[in-house]
Amino acid sequence: MISFPLPLIGFSAFSGTGKTTLLTQVLPLLKEQGLRVGAIKHAHHEFEVDYPNKDSYRLRKAGADQMLVASRQRIALITEREDDLAEPELCELLKSLDTRTLDLVLVEGYKREHFPKIELHRPSLGKKLLYPEDPNIIAIATDDRLSTTPCHIPVLDLNSPAGIVDFLLSITLQHKKQPLQTFSLQRQHRFQ
Repeated sequence: MISFPLPLIGFSAFSGTGKTTLLTQVLPLLKEQGLRVGAIKHAHHEFEVDYPNKDSYRLRKAGADQMLVASRQRIALITEREDDLAEPELCELLKSLDTRTLDLVLVEGYKREHFPKIELHRPSLGKKLLYPEDPNIIAIATDDRLSTTPCHIPVLDLNSPAGIVDFLLSITLQHKKQPLQTFSLQRQHRFQ
């Protein structure tokens, strides 16, 4: 299990289940509650965060191994990695976050890593559940009834971002009382 000083919750699912869509609904609700949230997203392909003709892009393409772009509104660090390196592990990426300015970190993807996760499941897609094979799944968010209801983890309504935020708030509050490695989920949410 990844050790981290803040609540760290993943959203795991097969591609096309709606992880990003849900997170874009959940994040503003968490902000309304006054939480400072960090987010990490795994990308399965090469991606660009800056574009040709931008100075940062030109400097990186000219040979900068690390390119830091900063303004009054935001800071971005782009680090070039060699082609033969393995995918970065989540614990490596977590070191880049400034935990002094955050209350909670949400992770999209990294379903094979060992940390607490909410599984998103849409039975209509015909994919099998990741739970119970993944013992790190602490809840399932679904848009329909499950064929087998788990007996010891909460089942959340995938179409209720407010309900999912309520669940995340309960974890965040519990974390303030005890370390994440030992927290137990006391509130039970059930998909109705």
